[in-house]
Amino acid sequence: MAKKKTFLMKLADTGGTLFAADWLEQYAAICFRRAAGGNGFEVLLITTRGSGRWVIPKGSPMKGKTPREVAAVEAFEEAGIKGKVGKKPLGRYSYVKRLDNGKDVPCIVEVFTVETTSIAETFKEQGQRQTLWVRPTEAGGYVEEPELRGLFARLDAHLRKTPPDIA
Repeated sequence: MAKKKTFLMKLADTGGTLFAADWLEQYAAICFRRAAGGNGFEVLLITTRGSGRWVIPKGSPMKGKTPREVAAVEAFEEAGIKGKVGKKPLGRYSYVKRLDNGKDVPCIVEVFTVETTSIAETFKEQGQRQTLWVRPTEAGGYVEEPELRGLFARLDAHLRKTPPDIA
C-alpha cells in the first residue's frame, strides 16, 4: 500500500515550476460567523468537487474584478455566502493544484475574510460540495495546507482581540 503523500512531498513533486515563474494565482475567502449562542466564532469549510478534501472557497483572477471581489464571488458561487469582505488580505498560502490535463502546479492563494451576513438558499455549485462550520481552532485539523492552518489561527486571535459587531 502506497504511503499518502504529505503536503511538502506534493509541493516537491512540482519540480522545476516550484522555483520558476509558473505559479498560479488564486483568491479565497475565509467565511466566518458568530457561533450559535453567541459564544465565539465559526469558519466555513467546503469540500472540493474532485477529491472531497476540505478547503475554503477560492478561484482564479477574473477580468474586471479586484482580488477581494473575486473572493466574494467564489464564496457565493461555492457556498452561497454573502457578507462583508475584508479590505486587506488576511494572508496567503500555497498548495499544489491538479490541472485538467493532469499536471500538478504550485499555486499561491491570497485570502480575504468574509463576515457572513446571509446564506443563499440557491447558488451555482449547490449540491456539488459539502459544507462544515467549525471553530477556527478546529478548522486547521481538516485542511491539508500548513499555511492555511496558520491563517485560521491568525483569524481566531484577531477575532478574540477585536470581534466584529455582527448579529
